[in-house]
Amino acid sequence: MCGIAGEIRFDSRQASASRVRRMMDAQERRGPDSHGLADFGRVVFGHRRLKIVDLTDKAAQPMLDERTGRSIVFNGCIYNHDELRAELEALGHRFFSLSDTEVILRAFGEWGSSCVERLNGMFAFAIHDPASGDVFMARDRLGIKPLYFMEEAGSLCFASSLTALTKTCDTALNVDPVSLHHYMTFHSVVPAPRTILEEVRKLPPATRMTIKPDGQRQQEVYWSPQFRRLNGDASVDFDEWRERVRAALDKAVQLRTTGDVPVGALLSGGLDSSLIVGLLARLIPDNLQTFSVGFENRGDEIGNEFEYSDIVAKEFGTRHHKIHVDSAELLEHLPDCLDAMAEPMVSHDNIAFYLLGREVSKHVKVVQSGQGADEVFGGYHWYPPMMDSKDPLAEYQRVFFDRDHEEYCRAVSPAYANGDASSDFVARHFESARADRPIDKSLLLDTTVMLVDDPVKRVDNMTMAWGLEARVPFLDHELVELAARIPPGHKIDGGGKYVLKEMARQVIPDAVIDRPKGYFPVPELKYLSGRSLQFVKDTLGNQAARDRALFNHEYVDELLDEPHEHMTPLRGSKLWQVAVLEAWLQHHVDGRAS
Repeated sequence: MCGIAGEIRFDSRQASASRVRRMMDAQERRGPDSHGLADFGRVVFGHRRLKIVDLTDKAAQPMLDERTGRSIVFNGCIYNHDELRAELEALGHRFFSLSDTEVILRAFGEWGSSCVERLNGMFAFAIHDPASGDVFMARDRLGIKPLYFMEEAGSLCFASSLTALTKTCDTALNVDPVSLHHYMTFHSVVPAPRTILEEVRKLPPATRMTIKPDGQRQQEVYWSPQFRRLNGDASVDFDEWRERVRAALDKAVQLRTTGDVPVGALLSGGLDSSLIVGLLARLIPDNLQTFSVGFENRGDEIGNEFEYSDIVAKEFGTRHHKIHVDSAELLEHLPDCLDAMAEPMVSHDNIAFYLLGREVSKHVKVVQSGQGADEVFGGYHWYPPMMDSKDPLAEYQRVFFDRDHEEYCRAVSPAYANGDASSDFVARHFESARADRPIDKSLLLDTTVMLVDDPVKRVDNMTMAWGLEARVPFLDHELVELAARIPPGHKIDGGGKYVLKEMARQVIPDAVIDRPKGYFPVPELKYLSGRSLQFVKDTLGNQAARDRALFNHEYVDELLDEPHEHMTPLRGSKLWQVAVLEAWLQHHVDGRAS
């Protein structure tokens, strides 16, 4: 888990080592253990390292194959690297390290661009081949690891963080109108390749790209899960699906213990994290460390789930850490949390993950997380209405969109009130032949798009802000492929994640399985008042916000008049959503000169 950066020139000029160095500096927190830079003239690679696999300097990056001259910068972890190393050694390859980085480099030499199809892991990497002059880039199937790029006259720069690019450029930065619609409507999800800024793009998940010396790009998707039943699936009964899920999840958890440092686990007290802890405890029976975070209560809303995390920690004898954050500390660290956001992210639990990451990083460098189970196994409340909907698009808009297009046009300045980009986007995805039933269309969209650019991005940003590597077993691509084939009723029944719940009864206490669905609650930011409301008012009322004129002031005043009343269908604060975007722009765009 690291931060990568680079510049590729397509003209007669040399790439800027100093700029790549500045991009590396901007990502120091992603890789605090060491750094390196390689200058090849028209290509410069930079790397910030977090030492997880092969702790020696032999695994340092950028890594060079002296025989071929190929070099690589890599962010992530390849869980099957030992297996691939053995296969490559049998083909005649010789290794100088025990790193997964070198395995990717050798795999590319053996199989070319198809090497990504053999990788089981989370990854974003770039390989420079001096023989062809090409730079090859790829991103993992579920987009767990980010890869941003920015094109300027005669060059392309890339990095693990959007802000590493923007902090080191002189280019004027503008809000992308289509992305603004997604942010305000599609639950703050801005799907790849777009970002909130017109000038910056991101490589989509499951995508490989070859950049030629003249700047031409060849890009293709290498993985497309099928959310439908395949031949023979009709004869598989519920018990068999349950056992297949158990076997696949067992394997996913075990693979994610790969590395040369101890592995801990985030334990919210919900089904998903508790199940990961239960399976992990069987692999690490002694001294497994688990971590929970909680906040102050607000009215009837409980700010922690310690009751349930305590049950799990006691059941498996983990060394459990409970982290309590009061409101004053939460607000104190909001600017730091914004700084850690590569893109604006509205969820209240960003600050939860940020402060949790701070404490966890004092004890371990790697944790497993239960992120992704709700999308993969149908755990959200908006899935039942999608089961056999006669109008899937309208139903999805009703249960998931933060506001309809009419309200969006009232919210933003006229320059941004154009077409209904979010509805168009969802409609195109629902036309995919990879899913037949409305519920499968919804699960496909949420797993491959929403999950990537909301929960997964949140976890990556907020853990990497502290040099902490988060691994997500529920996003093992083989497990996702299996879950996509399971009949929807087996997932949606029983309040959601039915097949997962029934499998979990083999592992964790029923009290955790049968509890009401929980989440990372941060009441202070959901029900804005006092210091948090003042933060919002200051952000939306200052000169920078007035100059940008992104939102209609009448709409903002309407939200401010009743800050507790304007909630999205998913119970997020519309006022907070508007404020976070403006605060992010002030911090990362207006603040570049500071």
